[in-house]
Amino acid sequence: MELEYFDNEGSSMATSVKLDDDLKSRIQQQADIRHRSTHWIKREAIRNYVEREETRESFKQEALASWTAYQETGQHLTGQEVHDWLKTWGTNKETEIPECHE
Repeated sequence: MELEYFDNEGSSMATSVKLDDDLKSRIQQQADIRHRSTHWIKREAIRNYVEREETRESFKQEALASWTAYQETGQHLTGQEVHDWLKTWGTNKETEIPECHE
């Protein structure tokens, strides 16, 4: 499989990835169903994977930062406080996020 990608200057470059016959067949099947090229399916699959992993890493880093902040300050909300606050969303009694406490 050869893929085209763009460097920082917008230039297109090709790269190769070895795929087994079963995966090639599955990609072809998806391309046929969607009336797209196999190149498009492969590029979208890689783009989706990278975006998902970037989101996952961002979530992980945010969680680690929150954990560090909690360890340093002790400030938190209980699960029940968050649950009660979220239950107000979309109602006439919607409230602001509760204050964190020790």
